This record gives sequence, structure tokens and C-alpha cells, in this order.
Amino acid sequence: MPPVAAMGVTVEHYDGACLRLHAPLERNVNDKGCAFGGSLASLMTLAGWGLVTLQAQAAGLEAEVFVADSQVKYRAPLFADLRAGARLEGGSDDWSGFAAALRERGRAQAFLLADIELPGGGIACHCRARYVAITKRRDDLALEKGET
Repeated sequence: MPPVAAMGVTVEHYDGACLRLHAPLERNVNDKGCAFGGSLASLMTLAGWGLVTLQAQAAGLEAEVFVADSQVKYRAPLFADLRAGARLEGGSDDWSGFAAALRERGRAQAFLLADIELPGGGIACHCRARYVAITKRRDDLALEKGET
């Protein structure tokens, strides 16, 4: 997506339970010299979207992932690079219920938390979001692969 490229987003870390993304401040700075609020929200949303997408792929499923709703709280200005980490709400790393629902019903939801930390400790902003994954239909997959 062009906005993601413009933000300079890169994957910093992924361990199966948490996805951490990085974006340089100079590409996401506002008129006050700190990180732009829209960039903070976008990076946290993207980290969650990426984590849900990776979990669907880990379950062997192809799915479209959407953010259904979210709440962002801004706590302090960030005068450094943006680093967002997303994980399942509740501290669990058990995605088996999500995978089972996606496999059985063709759709599943996951509640995620994402944070952007301040360099000296503390949180610049926090996001709680609900993501929905919907499996791709076989005819959609065939069209993507050029089959008729």
C-alpha cells in the first residue's frame, strides 16, 4: 500500500506471538517535531493486521483480514522512531481457537493490543482492536492463480 511505503515501515521482529514494526520518525513527523498521530495509529493497526494475517497463514489458511473496530489512546508525544508491537489481548499466545473458527466457519475474530513505547520506558500510545479474518473462496483463489 502506498501509505505504508511512504511511512517506511519495516518488520523489526516476529516470534509467533508478537509482531513488531518500525517506522523512522523523519517520515512520520508532524509540525511539532514529534510522531504524527495518524502514523502512530496506522503503525499499530498494521502490526495487528500483520499478526492476524501471519497466524492465518501459520494455520495453513488463506484469508482476508480486516480491522473491524479499534480504540487508540495517546499518552505522550514521541520524539523518536516509531516501534509498534501487537499481540493477542490477555497475554495468551494460543491462536488455536482463532484457527479452528476460521477453518470451520470461514471467519474468525481476534482481539489484539498494540503499543508504541517511548525510548526511556513508558507508552506513547496504546490500541485495542478487533480484527476479522474471512477465508478466501476456492473460486477467488483460482482467479488469483490465473486458473479458470
